[in-house]
Amino acid sequence: MALSRLKAGLVVSLFCLLALPAPSHADEPQFRIGTAILGDLKYQPGFKHFDYVNPDAPKGGELKLSSNGTFDTLNPILLKGNPVTGIGLVFDTLLKSADDEVASSYGLLAEGVSYPDDISKATFRLRAEAKWADGTPVTPEDVIFSFEKGKELNPFMTSYYAHVMRAEKTGDRDVTFTFDAKNNRELPFILGQLLPIVPKHWWEGTGPDGKPRDISRTTLEPVMGSGPYKIAAFSPGSTIRYELRDDYWAKNLPVNVGQNNFGAISYAYYGDDDVEFEGFRGGNVDFWQDNMASRWVTGYDFPAVKDGRIKREDLPNPLRATGVMQALVPNMRRDQFKDQRVREALNYAFDFEEINRTVAYGVYRRDDSYFFGTKLASSGLPQGEELNILNEIKDKVPPEVFTTPYSNPVGGDPQKSRDNLRKAIALLKDAGYVIKGNQMVNAQTGQPFSIEILLGSPFVEKWVLPYVQNLKKIGIDARVRTVDSSQYINRVRSFDYDMIWSVWAQTLNPGNEQIDMWGSSSANRQGSRNYAGIADPGIDALITKVILAKDVAEKDASAKALDRVLLAHHYVVPLFYATSFHIAYWDKFEHPANLPEYSMGFPETWWSKNAGK
Repeated sequence: MALSRLKAGLVVSLFCLLALPAPSHADEPQFRIGTAILGDLKYQPGFKHFDYVNPDAPKGGELKLSSNGTFDTLNPILLKGNPVTGIGLVFDTLLKSADDEVASSYGLLAEGVSYPDDISKATFRLRAEAKWADGTPVTPEDVIFSFEKGKELNPFMTSYYAHVMRAEKTGDRDVTFTFDAKNNRELPFILGQLLPIVPKHWWEGTGPDGKPRDISRTTLEPVMGSGPYKIAAFSPGSTIRYELRDDYWAKNLPVNVGQNNFGAISYAYYGDDDVEFEGFRGGNVDFWQDNMASRWVTGYDFPAVKDGRIKREDLPNPLRATGVMQALVPNMRRDQFKDQRVREALNYAFDFEEINRTVAYGVYRRDDSYFFGTKLASSGLPQGEELNILNEIKDKVPPEVFTTPYSNPVGGDPQKSRDNLRKAIALLKDAGYVIKGNQMVNAQTGQPFSIEILLGSPFVEKWVLPYVQNLKKIGIDARVRTVDSSQYINRVRSFDYDMIWSVWAQTLNPGNEQIDMWGSSSANRQGSRNYAGIADPGIDALITKVILAKDVAEKDASAKALDRVLLAHHYVVPLFYATSFHIAYWDKFEHPANLPEYSMGFPETWWSKNAGK
């Protein structure tokens, strides 16, 4: 799953779902109130609200947030240009997640979902009361339009919904998705939770300029949705303000009670992280999630913190079921990175321990898994079901997965650093490189080994520059290039880079998104998250195992096997991550005493102290 906060649970049976009242005819489909991939739904039919909300939270007040870079489009479907932050506030999905469960969603636009035992299709029944902001009912035609345009125009959706063959109207309020394979237990869930539903009639209508709208192009016309907020004002590339709709059709649904509490949410854009933080210090921004360890330790010695006007918290909640791989990613579409020994050598040149000590006060842990920090992280040697899975494709995976546990090089002192650099040189020599005149060159062509590390923010330069110096010590012509956000996004989408800094977030229910990140079919599809350019039959086979796992035990074993093989190929130079979120905020807000198990609940469940005053 892409970005949901998910929780592991004991599985009685996958997709063991709770039913709406039984249909009047035995041959009619049975509709359920939601989906639970990893266990039973926690909430029973007729539940009043999620346990982690304050059902009496007041409505009103304003939340001022920030974003980095710029924006030039309000189109929620199209993957082109720089999409605006927060546009999801304007749109509803068919289902909505519960943040105190793993992979559980409950009806929002849809009152129920139905599918056969073999999960060859799924039917969503829309609520009769579901309305767009102009009062028009949400229809199956809107859902079909959203799905078809999403697959056509958005590379991520193309990959994510690759196994969804078609959508069709099968009743006055029913839309049915047909799948190309059976038993893909995730498909009903991701269709319900992650597909933004947009109004067909609006997009096929005429804009204020008298011209037909075109969903295949960027737009700065305020878009209409069915969600809790509307776009109230914006300045292109600079600010945007969303206002809570008094006439929001779903404000009293159980999945929304105690949520969407701010009367307005605005975003101001900043071109630089340091300037953005100064905006927070000065009170122009209300909330700050700090991703810089040194600043979190030393940067809050100012009056607003000392006198309590700014609060600080460490929250582990969002990471309890999210494994993060943050890494420097060499682009294997470039010839110099195709050899696995070269990529391994690049890891030996990264002295994490020294950089962590000098830059981050030693607070981070180094990533050693694509599911870092979760039960899906591989360790030791494969055993049991994981070993059985790997043996099935033994001829397609590196032999060391059976003999050598993965571990990152350890530095931190001069001797270890020298030893690691010697190892890097030896690996490069084995791959056909030699040092001539203090330059690492291809032994056959004489071409110098060079790397441009492309960054989208100066914020991470302090981590990368020591790495560049280490690479230069072994003769590699390494350099950093930091560009503005628009250029960075476009270059990453088109794979126009030698190496980038990237982050992948993994949930406890990995599935179809693995194709977009590591699958051969996404390696040359611009806009995918296969930043490394991975195209490997062993990886593809393991992705299929993950997607089609028949139960949680098989899915976990398949994910560990996938993790192990990804690591063995040395596709990335692993970086680091924290074990909790560092947040600071002006003392203008409150949140429930018990935040959801797997989320900060921000801003959905928080509220303003000034609401109603």
